Amino acid sequence: MSGPMTADQLRSAFLQYFVERDHTRVASSGLIPAHPAAPLFTNAGMVQFLPYFFGEEAAPYQRATSSQKCVRVRGKHDDIEAIGRTTRHLTFFEMLGNFSFGDYFKEGAISHAWHLLTEVLGLPGDRLWATVHHSDDEAAQLWRDVVGLPADRIQRLGEDNFWEMGGTGPCGPSSEIFYDKGPEWGHEGGPEHGGEERYVEIWNLVFMQFNRLPSGELEPLPKRNIDTGAGMERILPIIQGTNSVFDTDVLRRLIGDAEQLCGATYGSDPERDVSLRIVADHSRAISFLVADGVVPSNEERGYVLRRIIRRAALHAQRAGAHRGVLAEMAGRVATVMHSGYPELTEVIDQVQSTLEREEHRFRETLTLGLGMLDRAVTDGSSAIPGEIAFKLHDTYGFPIDLTREIAKERGLGVDDAGFEAAMAQQRAQARAADAKTGTVDNGTANAMSVRDEYGVTDFLGYETLTTEAKVTGVFPNPEQGRVEVYVEASPFYPEGGGQIGDTGTVTGPHGRGRVLDTDAPVPNVIRHHVEVEEGTFGVGETVVLAVDADRRASLRRSHTGTHLLHWALREVLGTQARQQGSLVAPDYLRFDFNHHSPLTDEQIHRVEDLVAEQIRSNGAVEIRNSSQAEAKAAGAISFFGEKYGEVVRVIRAGEHSMELCGGTHVSALGEISELVVTSESSVGANLRRIEAFTGARAFEENRRQRELLKVAAGAVRTTPDQLPAAIGRLQEAQKAGERERRQLTTQIDRYLARDLAREAAGGLVVARCDGRDQGQLKSLAQAVLSEPGISAVGLIGSADGSSVALAVAVDDRVGDAPSFVREAAKLVGGGGGGRDRRIAVAGGRDTSRIDEALKALREALAGALTSA
Repeated sequence: MSGPMTADQLRSAFLQYFVERDHTRVASSGLIPAHPAAPLFTNAGMVQFLPYFFGEEAAPYQRATSSQKCVRVRGKHDDIEAIGRTTRHLTFFEMLGNFSFGDYFKEGAISHAWHLLTEVLGLPGDRLWATVHHSDDEAAQLWRDVVGLPADRIQRLGEDNFWEMGGTGPCGPSSEIFYDKGPEWGHEGGPEHGGEERYVEIWNLVFMQFNRLPSGELEPLPKRNIDTGAGMERILPIIQGTNSVFDTDVLRRLIGDAEQLCGATYGSDPERDVSLRIVADHSRAISFLVADGVVPSNEERGYVLRRIIRRAALHAQRAGAHRGVLAEMAGRVATVMHSGYPELTEVIDQVQSTLEREEHRFRETLTLGLGMLDRAVTDGSSAIPGEIAFKLHDTYGFPIDLTREIAKERGLGVDDAGFEAAMAQQRAQARAADAKTGTVDNGTANAMSVRDEYGVTDFLGYETLTTEAKVTGVFPNPEQGRVEVYVEASPFYPEGGGQIGDTGTVTGPHGRGRVLDTDAPVPNVIRHHVEVEEGTFGVGETVVLAVDADRRASLRRSHTGTHLLHWALREVLGTQARQQGSLVAPDYLRFDFNHHSPLTDEQIHRVEDLVAEQIRSNGAVEIRNSSQAEAKAAGAISFFGEKYGEVVRVIRAGEHSMELCGGTHVSALGEISELVVTSESSVGANLRRIEAFTGARAFEENRRQRELLKVAAGAVRTTPDQLPAAIGRLQEAQKAGERERRQLTTQIDRYLARDLAREAAGGLVVARCDGRDQGQLKSLAQAVLSEPGISAVGLIGSADGSSVALAVAVDDRVGDAPSFVREAAKLVGGGGGGRDRRIAVAGGRDTSRIDEALKALREALAGALTSA
């Protein structure tokens, strides 16, 4: 191998080493873990194997190896702030690992690690150190006697070398391997006493040998396991002879992409270099997070993603970018990481669309927010006031961590207590809604003004579809030709939880209009988008609001159908299939959920059957309010990305489905009538989408399918139930016809080949043969070459008058068929060739130059024959 290993080569070498030693190569899991004991994001290679380590499932293999994509962003502010400023911190990284489930143990793990590092990767053994738990004499002895590591490079540590997932359960000592970068990087003394920049941890070997009981006692596990994690980005700088993870091949390429997109030069300014490194690192994290189904939001995973996106956008601007760059960076990430993670390329369009929207929203207010920050620190204060920090967060979409970071760079603090007080004061109000999009629109301002004067809207839509209410706000929306109407109480359900808003009518003493949509710009303040049909509406008037009852009934069918579908999917696929988003429309629903592969027809049928059984049971739909803790204790599940208060609405749909939901539902499952799955598709890595019809739309779909079957059956003169057999007969007849056509073509080629051979000059046949594609021309060329005395054949023609096909066949003494056909193909605007020296085909687009190509081919082949 010339030159140091690349990231792709290191990954491949690691995995191949263990595959050759009877380990099953397991693909990387997604960044959203399925196990309830797992952290927020997949942060280690062992996360996908938790059911095996916990003994919940039997491992399908005794040994495994993987390269796992990981994200690690801790809650402490200084963790993410270290990105780009140190040589080793990253948000996204790859963890190489080998795992043993009741097979080899400490000696095997230690021996494998040492051999791979020193023999395969070529790391100098005298630079390696090992740490073991102070109680682990066995591991220390193995490092000393089996590996031969000097005793002074084996250090015993405490809790850092003991792995535990939680307070109880599987646990055990670990042994970490460190690489000494040399005295120029810090004090000596090994990992225990030396500097972190000098002694770099590159591999952690976990010896899972105990079960911690609730009493704290450790009992030996019946089967001992091995879990190891080698940080690929930690090893790469050592192998590639660089001082930083950012100087290794993958990240340096991404920094180069960031330079290009931001118009910056890496190395010209220290702070700009930090920004370019942050853009490169964060681009990997956000690309893979979105690909794995995380959506920017203000809750949990979505908040972390939004925080990283906005931090990357800020640093892109600092580096010189005058436009959004994160979508393009995601495309570069997909290219650079394709070898290890091709799944990112498959969903890159969706990833780029999400990042483009999110970055655009933030950039719209970024300049205004930075201006406010600058003005806040010109008065000589030592800290950003809490109310300013809150306004930046609430109005301009600045995560508080970002404000802290900017303040720290300017030598300032942040009044955290003041920020928390402002947040607490406003949380019950609606300002937090602005931070979800990072923008403030007129609708939000209008709704807030109504709320401030009249309070929130009293929603009556669970009990009634018609009511009288006083108008509290009317705001023209000339761009859409509508008005926004607010009232004290409304039966109209505002868009939320996947369910689209109600439609209907509003009638007052001086006007009437159609309600085309309903939403809530701020929580609990309902906005009615009204197309005025006659007159006007005024604040203080009493109006009659009436929801479209048929449409609401259809929405209720779809929404309850969504709950049944969710339950059925979890029954068929397992509890990891959790909702990730939905759309509830009249007679139609769309449902996104976690799953690693397409559903089979059998699985879809089983889901439909389970839902149909529940609908036929006509079970009651019970709705009650409960505390969130009580609801979850009772088994109610919540939807991905939704925010719930302390008091929640629990929907029990039939015997099995129980979810937290604010939407409208049927009173009995029989009202749904039918649910028909119409499609199942991928919308991201480990993210699937089902679309379905309910009620009358489902009946119409079934009838449409029956009509299509009838039409298809009529076309082949049979009945619908006999259609498969009839299609089978047609296919057999088509195959027989194709066989007969090939036989006739072979006979024709034989006769034509003889005719062409008779016209040969010195063993050369060059002719124009129209009406044949590349394959047919190739067969004819082979037939001509097989005739006595023929040494070279060149055929050119057009099958359809719009494209060119070429074929060359030669015997061994003439030369290389692909080279002849490629040169001729250039003249007709094409190419081809292949690797077979005796027969080659090509294509082209310029039919007007066929004769020119024919002449050139004749001259080339004749020259080759003459010199042969």
